[in-house]
Amino acid sequence: MAVLIDHPCVQHKLAVIRNVDTGHKRFRELAKEITKFICYEALKNIKTKIVTVQTPVAEATCRKIDTNIVVVPILRAGIGMLEGILELVPTARVGFIGLYRDEKTKLPVSYYERYPPQIRGGTCIVIDPMLATGGSTAAAIDRLKDEGADDIIVICIVTCPEGIELVEKAHPDVLIYAAAIDEKLNDKKYIVPGLGDAGDRLFGTSH
Repeated sequence: MAVLIDHPCVQHKLAVIRNVDTGHKRFRELAKEITKFICYEALKNIKTKIVTVQTPVAEATCRKIDTNIVVVPILRAGIGMLEGILELVPTARVGFIGLYRDEKTKLPVSYYERYPPQIRGGTCIVIDPMLATGGSTAAAIDRLKDEGADDIIVICIVTCPEGIELVEKAHPDVLIYAAAIDEKLNDKKYIVPGLGDAGDRLFGTSH
């Protein structure tokens, strides 16, 4: 299931990050800010435990997060969202997965993976700015489950019906959180209206 984060602050930032005239420095800043808002909502039901702390006045009954959080960016564009989550949850651990599309089979192939052991029994957050066809996201979830992860969520900035459908079909237990669910994919598999190439815009590598 896809959850749309429709908060006015998120939507305002989304309008700026979409703009073709937004340069890579501001694009990176906005990606971080939007990610933090989405993650805030995505983690609202995370497991907590009751603790007692001493304030300067008296004891207080409080809640603390009671699960390991592991953030897994899909390389390379997912790196642009990482800082936003780490600012919100500084104790989170980080794994990485790199995928490319095989030219013959058109299927995602893993070329790099590194995960902390806490993916087993923890909460894994897969991040990628664009969930377009859904192939890379579904493949990343496949690999995490192969490694023992059983609590996975996806955070993206923009997605579309085609990508949501593919991930939901492959992994109906995984929630997708996004700032926008756009109209469609075009014939080049770009989200319309989308953001363009998020990796190029994040790192200033567009021509």
